[in-house]
Amino acid sequence: MKLIRNVAHLHHRVFAALETGTEGWLLGLGARFAFLAVLYFYFLSSARTKVGEGIAGFFNVADGAYFQIALPAVEAAGFDVSNVPFLPWTPVVWAGTYAEFVLPLLIVLGLFTRLAALGMIAFVVVQSVVDITVHDVGAETTGAWFDRFSDGLIWDQRTLWVFLLAHLVIKGAGYVSLDALLYRWTMNRQPLKEAEGRV
Repeated sequence: MKLIRNVAHLHHRVFAALETGTEGWLLGLGARFAFLAVLYFYFLSSARTKVGEGIAGFFNVADGAYFQIALPAVEAAGFDVSNVPFLPWTPVVWAGTYAEFVLPLLIVLGLFTRLAALGMIAFVVVQSVVDITVHDVGAETTGAWFDRFSDGLIWDQRTLWVFLLAHLVIKGAGYVSLDALLYRWTMNRQPLKEAEGRV
């Protein structure tokens, strides 16, 4: 019994020290690194298919974006994007296109990370719903929870994506981020502002 107590105590001390030593910096930095290594270029590549070529093309949403984001509206317009109603589709397609550029970059930089990660969760959920209901991906792509396979794109992989993003929403980017730098800068400026207000 004493041996079990000693092992449990040692276990607690070692992992409590590990938790204390990494608190506030490692997991946020690690989550952002994992996002950069695994997902950033996936979303960047996807976003680039939705705009034109070159710098000028970046400000021109391509027809392909409508096919990817608003396929039912494109089908209803006889597959002619110019006949797709402006409202609500054009703002939706433009917002979806540029969100796919901006939100992943904010996560990698660690700037407004919680909002960006929350936006990406919404993006992944919408992307998954569209893949299942509009693009009719098959069961082999969708996958399933609680089976013996871990390679289903939607139920398996995107669950892990959302969990990683949820960590960033709840815990933030950590000390090694622009969020932390911005927070320190605003906190250092606050007494100066208060002093100016009293003069």
